[in-house]
Amino acid sequence: MTRDVPELLALAEERIAQSEACLRRQRDLIETLGRSGHDTTDADALQLAFKQMQAQFIVSRDRLREELEQIATR
Repeated sequence: MTRDVPELLALAEERIAQSEACLRRQRDLIETLGRSGHDTTDADALQLAFKQMQAQFIVSRDRLREELEQIATR
């Protein structure tokens, strides 16, 4: 099966953008909860999970960029 690297790269970029939006919303939620005197433990844990997921998306994107570069130089 042939991989469509440009298409996969576009998907990875989209996921990174979506994860950045999720992180912004989560940061806002944590700030709101904290100002209201609520416990932010669960929200903080979710934010950490979002950050880890985003890191995986970035690694995948970078790998796809390298693969695309190798294809272009063949």
